[in-house]
Amino acid sequence: MNDTLYQIATVAIPMIVAIVFHEVAHGRVARWLGDHTAERQGRLSFNPLRHVDPVGTVILPGMLALAHAPVFGWARPVPVDLRGLPDPRRKMMLVGAAGPAMNFALALLAAIGIGLLARMAVAPGPVAQFVADNLVNFLAINLFLAMFNLLPLPPFDGSHIVEGLLPERLAQGYARLRPIGFPIVLALLVVVPWLIPSFDPVRAVVAPPVTWLADHYLAVSAWIAGHPLG
Repeated sequence: MNDTLYQIATVAIPMIVAIVFHEVAHGRVARWLGDHTAERQGRLSFNPLRHVDPVGTVILPGMLALAHAPVFGWARPVPVDLRGLPDPRRKMMLVGAAGPAMNFALALLAAIGIGLLARMAVAPGPVAQFVADNLVNFLAINLFLAMFNLLPLPPFDGSHIVEGLLPERLAQGYARLRPIGFPIVLALLVVVPWLIPSFDPVRAVVAPPVTWLADHYLAVSAWIAGHPLG
């Protein structure tokens, strides 16, 4: 397989799975809390076609992977409408936390898979290597997606968590950031690194905890494998 296509395949598959499960987790927790909007629109399905954004889920992550940059992306957001339900702000906090929580859980599954593959000592070959590369990328992508979405800026999930934890008056003030949230994120992701190449605020904030978590997840892999991972 062409090396470029191979790299895209080993990023696109984990990215699609990670994002689809992330979005479905939002919708299922919303349903559990009493909001059936996503269910009525058929968005609780794990069918990727109901969630994938061609640019945010496939093209952008592939380009970032080829550029050896941190890989992230997005899907079509699952609709959530908690208006009319008791304590909607706190409920939205739980809905927001569900996506990153799902990614942390998926990362653990990837770590277990890596450990089992190493323990079985599968003979090297194109299929085994493809599976191994997908598992490694699945681990990294889920951890990065979880931490990236926990940034306390609208429209990320972290903003809903912060808003749910703040006292009512402070939460109302914080909510006023939502209309300008995307421009702020765009500036942090694109404009600032372009103007000051040596300063990447998102990488500086997200990369260290992702690296720390990855080391601990891979320690689980090594424990399952019964030997250090090479």
